[in-house]
Amino acid sequence: MTEEQPFKVVRRYDGFELRRYPSHVVAEVTVRLPFEQAGNEAFRSLFGYISGQNRSRTSVPMTAPVVQSAGAAQKVAMTAPVIQHESDEGGYAVAFVLPASLTAATAPAPIDPKVRIRTVPPSLAAVARYSGRWSLDSYEHHCSDLLTAIEAEGLKAVGTPRFARFDPPFKPWFLRRNEVVVDVDESSGPTS
Repeated sequence: MTEEQPFKVVRRYDGFELRRYPSHVVAEVTVRLPFEQAGNEAFRSLFGYISGQNRSRTSVPMTAPVVQSAGAAQKVAMTAPVIQHESDEGGYAVAFVLPASLTAATAPAPIDPKVRIRTVPPSLAAVARYSGRWSLDSYEHHCSDLLTAIEAEGLKAVGTPRFARFDPPFKPWFLRRNEVVVDVDESSGPTS
């Protein structure tokens, strides 16, 4: 079974959960490609890294999600999704959340200069889960719905929303688990 990034559900709302994510470490690559192609392109370098193409030639277990985000290459939180976000140079940052047992100091050093290891600070985030294709249209639709729901609950979104995907590409699109994740201002929501 694939390890998933740990979190604690703080509160459930209509259409989303408010989650507390602990600090975690990611392996991240930035690519200058459209949304639908960025994850696949970055996956090659990231998969190489966890498959032993690193200085210690150590395999690192795959986690979920893979996270992809747009905007400044910034605080991206996740372990078992891949995280994707657009960098301020254009393109997207795509990240594998590394197993919770690893720190930035204990993670194998990458050989590929495109792969960066970094620590993501703890965060409070609103998360909406959905199934379907890994398309920009689908992501933007669910992201818009999440941002509207957050505002309706009196919460304040901060930072860049992220796309998290949990399943391999061969899984039928209608069964895929996807999430939109956006950090929330700590002072605008519950603290427990």
